[in-house]
Amino acid sequence: MFEPKQEYSTDMSLGQDLAPHLPFLRRYARALTGSQSHGDTYVRAALQAIVDAPEDFPRDVDPRLGLYRTFQAIWSSTNDEIENRDAGDTGNEGIAQARLAQVTPRSRQALLLTAMEGFTPEDAGYLIEADPAEIDALVNEALEEIERQTHADVLIIEDEPIIAMDLETIVRDLGHSVNGVAVTRDEAVAQAMAHRPGLVLADIQLADDSSGIDAVKDILAEFSVPVIFITAFPERLLTGERPEPTFLITKPFQRSTVKAAISQALFFDQATVPA
Repeated sequence: MFEPKQEYSTDMSLGQDLAPHLPFLRRYARALTGSQSHGDTYVRAALQAIVDAPEDFPRDVDPRLGLYRTFQAIWSSTNDEIENRDAGDTGNEGIAQARLAQVTPRSRQALLLTAMEGFTPEDAGYLIEADPAEIDALVNEALEEIERQTHADVLIIEDEPIIAMDLETIVRDLGHSVNGVAVTRDEAVAQAMAHRPGLVLADIQLADDSSGIDAVKDILAEFSVPVIFITAFPERLLTGERPEPTFLITKPFQRSTVKAAISQALFFDQATVPA
């Protein structure tokens, strides 16, 4: 439901309208900041802004657009009140660190909004205050940057052969290498230990009822590597209530979505931005 819970009564109908879109805003925020904690903190700040001044929420657009627009306003502006608060408040400190770093330029915002979140150029333009032609130019700029990105060895953890083949094709077309395709937890860990990947693409549910999440936990216990999870039920991993993935792709996926997620995960990894 709409957060923070103790404030629902201020505008219950608005909260109900926004609730279905919150998981996907978390997905965008995490990809934008490269961190679950930073992304979720920004989402909470946006929700608090709506609770504090529901009359300022844009009512002339679709609720999802209004929600993302409010989030973008929080992200794009320097919030002195948040940044100057007590550093002991880890939530506010997270916002300050993510905002001051300014690690995701407008070109990548445009790419994430269109390729990952599925907004039209017109809607993306509304969200970041640009016209559709500028959005197209920004997306092209981001794609050109991706072409210059350092290539990685990728481990694919996926038990459905057709999906694994699709992912392998996308990865190779982006100029990366595939150093293994695993279908179970044990196989994934063994392959990762034998040939340390620079990126992991992991399905949640694997053959023999093992878990891609558990496989990734085992791998991360040995070394650090960026991870993108793939699932048909993204809402289950976008609650903001526990440690959850930073990068998440929804099945069935579009090629552009996978491309944007891979490039953003590697963008943060190569920039050595802490998650």
